[in-house]
Amino acid sequence: MWRLVRTKKNILVIDDDKSILRTLTRILQKAGYEVDTAETGKEATEKMEKRQYSLALVDVRLPDIDGTDLLVSMKDNLRDTVKIVITGFPSMEMGVKALDGGADAYLVKPVKPDDLLTLIEEKLNID
Repeated sequence: MWRLVRTKKNILVIDDDKSILRTLTRILQKAGYEVDTAETGKEATEKMEKRQYSLALVDVRLPDIDGTDLLVSMKDNLRDTVKIVITGFPSMEMGVKALDGGADAYLVKPVKPDDLLTLIEEKLNID
């Protein structure tokens, strides 16, 4: 099953769907991560200016900005932050755009908790 993270890593979850934010927060906190959330690109940007995150989960469709455009702005400011794009509307074009924009990985909703945690552990080099 999941391993508890020994040193707390902090994760920013960016999604406009409150139920997804709640679910991902619960899953990540249970696994030992410290979690912050943002419902818009603007809110995420404000949080990222005040704090460094180990990892960001970025939804593609946000109310004020495309998640891939948000990635581009994150690329310069948060070089050390792992960025994982999550979308409910997958396409080859979107995947390429996300990876070109600086995403370290790409997941399709609905995300299975085990798959998400395994990917996060892999990207954060947690053993």
